Amino acid sequence: MTDEPRMCQSDEKGKPQIDRRNKDQCRPGGDRIYGVFDNQLPAALKKLPLDRHLSQNNVRKVISEADGYQPHLIAPEQGYRRLIDGSLGYFKGPAEASVDAVHFILKELVRKSIAETQELKRFPSLQADIANAANEALERFRDESRRTVLRLVEMESTYLTVEFFRKLQLEPEKNPNPSGPTPSMDRPNMDRYSDNHLRRIGSNVTAYVNMVCDTLKNSIPKAVVYCQVLSAKRALLNHFYAQVGRREKEQLGKMLDEDPSLMEKRETIAKRLQLYKSARDEIDSVAWK
Repeated sequence: MTDEPRMCQSDEKGKPQIDRRNKDQCRPGGDRIYGVFDNQLPAALKKLPLDRHLSQNNVRKVISEADGYQPHLIAPEQGYRRLIDGSLGYFKGPAEASVDAVHFILKELVRKSIAETQELKRFPSLQADIANAANEALERFRDESRRTVLRLVEMESTYLTVEFFRKLQLEPEKNPNPSGPTPSMDRPNMDRYSDNHLRRIGSNVTAYVNMVCDTLKNSIPKAVVYCQVLSAKRALLNHFYAQVGRREKEQLGKMLDEDPSLMEKRETIAKRLQLYKSARDEIDSVAWK
């Protein structure tokens, strides 16, 4: 088995890099899962290159390329949307890494549980079938969890909380010369790309992204626990049980690693026992007449 993956570094695109280090495998599974949410996920989010994405030069570039069609809501709206969408796109990496980290922990727990079950050691084939079925189920839970956390990020990116920006618009602009005209009144077209205006846009987007980040710090763990941990607890081997119920005697015998000659002998004895029971019933029916 490989060492447990940890989210410790980010590449230039903000995608967490897996740092494989030896960890104490004796920690309880629940404690390790909480460690993913309390330590690894926040650390990965902090390392995202949001400062570079929301730098003044990049804000100027995005704003100059996008003119909003609803400037009364968020001006320039389209520029805001592009900056926010680009920022929130970085969150997909840590979200998926959380899913993979929990998946690794669950696989380790299943592997140890099967290995430490003494009764299963008598049946190597059954042990292998259970391990394969459990891993397949965990992979299905992981895929569903990944789709769910990505939906959470995409929902935040698709529908913005406009009320957040309305409140920001109500805050007074800082004007070093209160008696003079405001920059927007003096030169509205040039003020749109002034350093102060661009800094304010970057600050507003940063505040909004931080708000979404705080939301996802809570919603991503909930989705992962629901889709992976609870599903594993409730239905890890349900599909396996259904498959076993449809198998024939020969298949069940192979699963239990039975000797074919022993299986044949048992079937012969079972048939002989059935004949004895039939003979007994006939004798009893005659004796009572």
